[in-house]
Amino acid sequence: MGAGAIKQFQKRWQQSKYLEGLLYAVGFGGFLYLSTHNIFYGILGLLVALGIAFWFLKPWKISSENAVGYIDAHVPQAGFSSGLLLSTGNELSDLSKLQQYRVASQLEPVLSKLRPPHNLFKATLAMFGLILIGLAGSFMLTKFGNPSGGNSSNTEQITFAPKDSLSTTVETPQLIETNIAIQYPSYTRKGTSNTTNPNIKAVEGSRIIWNLEFDGDVKEVEMDLMGERIGFTKTQESYRLTKTLEASGFYSFTFKDLDGNDYVSDLYSLEMVTDEPPMVQIEGLDNYTYFEFDDDKRLMLMTNISDDFGIDDAYIIATVSKGSGESVKFREETVRFDRAIPKGNKRIQLQQPLDLDALKMDPGDELYFYVEALDQKTPTPNIARSETYFAVIRDTITDEFTVEGNLGVDLMPDYFRSQRQLIIDTEKLIADRPNISEKDFKFRSNELGFDQKQLRLKYGQFMGDETEMQAAPGQVSSTENEGDDDDHAGEEGEEDLLDGYSHKHDSENEHNLVEEHDHESEAQEEEEDPLHNYVHNHSDPEASTLFEKSLKAKLRDALSIMWDAELHLRLYEPEKSLPYQYDALKIIQDIKNSARIYVHRIGFDPPPIKEENRLSGDIEDIENYNKKEEFEYQMSFASTREAIALLELLTQDEKQFNNEDSALFVAAGNELAQKAISDPFTYLKVLQGLRDLEKVANRTKENYKEVQKNLLEVLPEAEDNPMKKAGYQDEINLLYLKELTIYE
Repeated sequence: MGAGAIKQFQKRWQQSKYLEGLLYAVGFGGFLYLSTHNIFYGILGLLVALGIAFWFLKPWKISSENAVGYIDAHVPQAGFSSGLLLSTGNELSDLSKLQQYRVASQLEPVLSKLRPPHNLFKATLAMFGLILIGLAGSFMLTKFGNPSGGNSSNTEQITFAPKDSLSTTVETPQLIETNIAIQYPSYTRKGTSNTTNPNIKAVEGSRIIWNLEFDGDVKEVEMDLMGERIGFTKTQESYRLTKTLEASGFYSFTFKDLDGNDYVSDLYSLEMVTDEPPMVQIEGLDNYTYFEFDDDKRLMLMTNISDDFGIDDAYIIATVSKGSGESVKFREETVRFDRAIPKGNKRIQLQQPLDLDALKMDPGDELYFYVEALDQKTPTPNIARSETYFAVIRDTITDEFTVEGNLGVDLMPDYFRSQRQLIIDTEKLIADRPNISEKDFKFRSNELGFDQKQLRLKYGQFMGDETEMQAAPGQVSSTENEGDDDDHAGEEGEEDLLDGYSHKHDSENEHNLVEEHDHESEAQEEEEDPLHNYVHNHSDPEASTLFEKSLKAKLRDALSIMWDAELHLRLYEPEKSLPYQYDALKIIQDIKNSARIYVHRIGFDPPPIKEENRLSGDIEDIENYNKKEEFEYQMSFASTREAIALLELLTQDEKQFNNEDSALFVAAGNELAQKAISDPFTYLKVLQGLRDLEKVANRTKENYKEVQKNLLEVLPEAEDNPMKKAGYQDEINLLYLKELTIYE
């Protein structure tokens, strides 16, 4: 009873000892790995330290008696009787059983929370201390133990091999010292670095100086930079070449001894790192900001600028636009930051208030601004700018159409709806029909019919219509209709059923919409007028000259459709009226688009025509323009394709390697070098293989096959070659084709 709790405590004690030893071992293994940079030594040190730590800690020797002793010494509730929990009931007396039960009940909630003795904190400190010591030792070794900066790639040296079999009476010159100095541009604030690694990576504009010293007499030394031959200059005992880095590429070295034997090196990379433009960001500001006339028109710019080598200058470009349309004017200003720009800092944060009143902006004006930054690149700095932000002061002036009160006659109605507005109101009426009374529905439908009539009459004026009868031939005029209605109402004395739904100014104000004329008198005058057949009559809609015939026909169709739309609205059928309204709107839009004016763009002005040659019909000096041009098709990677065919001949022993073959392989390498700049991992192995063919030791069948295989893997597919195909046709084939054409 209670023995399981003691066993759990014993197990936790052992686990803490195992963990303590593991921490010591990890610290020592990490120290060895960081000191030697060898993973094998690190793992070996970990295992050895783990064994030593376990040997000293001996976690397996922690027994249940040790656990009972620790519990009796540190837990008062045990009463120095926790050992009774490990005994069975047969071994104890009745009094001991009572004591066992009492101790078990008191220890049960305590033992689960009791922590065994351990030194985990001390072991953790030891582990991190050893790792930090290893890091410090590695840094010191890299800093002072390796003058080249600890770059493992600096161990690569320039090696030469002869191009052809040597037939010399003198000793072959050997390269004994290589020194490559990289002088970075002054604005980068980086000093000159020296290395022996021929694979160079430097900033654009850096000056690279190669110094090669040979043991023996050398006739000349050259650099082959992607087909460009650059000679070295001899200075005392070494050969020197200085070049400014302007582009990435690949290069190799060649030299000749006194007997004229050529030696060539491997292929090395020359990588140019471009100076990136500054990064400019404006934070905490919306792209569009609007101000009212009485607002505080100030903006606070929070600008973060960063650059890889240092910032030279920064400022705000603000452009104010005034006016609208053709009278718009722009004014550009440069706003300097209040804080001086610290030159050379790689990261700065600037704040600048922008006062729109100080920029002399008025209501309706717009401001476009952005931040521009320059770095210290020479001779031409990189320029970068932020996004463009906008600030607008809302205009307080609005234009309204008014009619002077002192005019004798007001020919404009109180309101004038367009066809699109009528469609919107009709659709709204259809949607509201279930929620309104029948009387309101009929009233609103009749009102829309009246508005449709107003619109029809206005468009009818463009056609020369001055009465409703002329706007819709064959229809009875509204004046006559209304007269008949009055007569019938007077005779029968019946109440007008539409009185509650109709618009009163359907009849009362109609004389204000369209002028009325005595058509009978006009017809008599026209019959008596002797000039009637020779002049335009603008009162006749068919003779109106406002539009051409096609536009008049469209407008006539629109007016007829408006009649149908109005009819269904008057009959309280807006659903049937809506399709007619859409048809009328479509025709009106077509008329508007056809009436647009095209303004020719200002451009070429033809030379003036000589008056003496005009309309003479003389075309003797005029010739038709005929241009004939021939292009020679050039297949891509032509040298590479020839090199593949040549390698096949060399593999089959059908040809011996000569100087012309070497030139072809060099040309193929120069073609692929352009691709290798963007994708060096794919092409570098191929370029190195082509370069090795210049060495006599590498001219074997196996090497030829390997280079040919690599070339075929990277060679793109050939483009289609445009060419004229010869066709052979006889008389029978022509007759057959002719018959096929007929029966098609």
